[in-house]
Amino acid sequence: MSVDTVSRRVTDLPYARVRFLWPDHLGLARGKYLSAARAGEGSNHCVALFSLQLNREMIPFPGAHHESFPDVEARFDTDAIRPGWEKDTGVVVASITKEGVPIELAPRSILERVIGEWRSAGYNPMVGLELEAFLFEPDGDRGWTPIHTPGSYVYGTGTSVDPSGTIEEIMQTAHEMGIELESVNSEYDDGQFELTLRYGEALQAVDDAFLFKVMAREVAAKRGYLLAFMGKPVTDRGGSGIHVNFSLLDDQGENALADPSSPDGLSAPARHCIAGVVHDHVSMSALVAPTVNAYKRLRPGSLNGFYANWGFDHRGVALRVPPARGSATRLEHRLADGAAGLHLATAATLVAALRGLTKGLECPPAETQDCITSADADVTVPPDLGAALDALENDKDFVEAFSPAYVEGFLAVKRAEWERFRQHTTDWEIAEYLEYY
Repeated sequence: MSVDTVSRRVTDLPYARVRFLWPDHLGLARGKYLSAARAGEGSNHCVALFSLQLNREMIPFPGAHHESFPDVEARFDTDAIRPGWEKDTGVVVASITKEGVPIELAPRSILERVIGEWRSAGYNPMVGLELEAFLFEPDGDRGWTPIHTPGSYVYGTGTSVDPSGTIEEIMQTAHEMGIELESVNSEYDDGQFELTLRYGEALQAVDDAFLFKVMAREVAAKRGYLLAFMGKPVTDRGGSGIHVNFSLLDDQGENALADPSSPDGLSAPARHCIAGVVHDHVSMSALVAPTVNAYKRLRPGSLNGFYANWGFDHRGVALRVPPARGSATRLEHRLADGAAGLHLATAATLVAALRGLTKGLECPPAETQDCITSADADVTVPPDLGAALDALENDKDFVEAFSPAYVEGFLAVKRAEWERFRQHTTDWEIAEYLEYY
């Protein structure tokens, strides 16, 4: 393509500027605004940002190239630019490359690679994401408190659960962007919502959800609210997670997880996928629950992925098989924390499922207990982020399948985060001990 062709295409955009975004190792949306005339060129970023912690401290590791701080490229297809939520601004998700080659430090690159591996195996992964979040309002003391809606209840809709209209504006903005929300409702706890996005081909579905999260938080912020996807933001309420729903299309376009001749409607590939996700439960925990806070959500009876188990229409397990069968057959992975990067959580789930398929792993029995007072499974997530990082590092086979380069940097940054937490005096410690000792 000639430069003139790029210039004509970009200047024809119905926007004054383009905002490109891409997911980093912390689950944040990095990017830039570019004028419409420059959008076709993309932009560059310093590779060392993949060594940043949330406090902006850089943690050295070989792949971050701290000796020279070189650039990586952010590139995107201008045909993929879509209406954004800001005036005269289009949005698009970028790929991160080095000399045109995707880099493994970028979670989206890993997801693209894993999708390619699935396709090489004869399947096209389809994904739908369910997100949970609390809506906070200012507490009058420079902090935040969950909105209080006395008339709210689980599966609520309308003004009783959304009196400010913030969630309504988020839904409307998503519609204008062409991002389909399949369903929206209040969750079990006051001020919490579930937002379910339409399934589709894996990369597009996750890109859409990624842009949706950025938009939703910014719409809320514009109104003076904070939409928080953090896993356990309130001690005495439930947590927020990400449910990664996935299915597989075979080369005939049929759902490869379904087998009408099977007593339970599941195919052999479905059972291998279940086996892989259960098998890699502990190893993947750090990737899908990547914060100190995440392990306060992962507890018995919390209706998430505490145990390494699966079940039929069972919300207490890590991998739920919803009741729909035939073309609607899917697997729902419930382990991921709300603060996890969407591309990262989806990639980890698909890597584990693919390992189950390629290794021919045998599916364990379905869970029959309540996962509150008891469970058939005896393997659980690690007790904290530190133990989860150790479990990830120690599973060399899983690391090799996922991405050694990514895991090297992830471990360096997250171990520094864990150590900062271990050295920090918390409000709980002050409240519990100070006046007595």
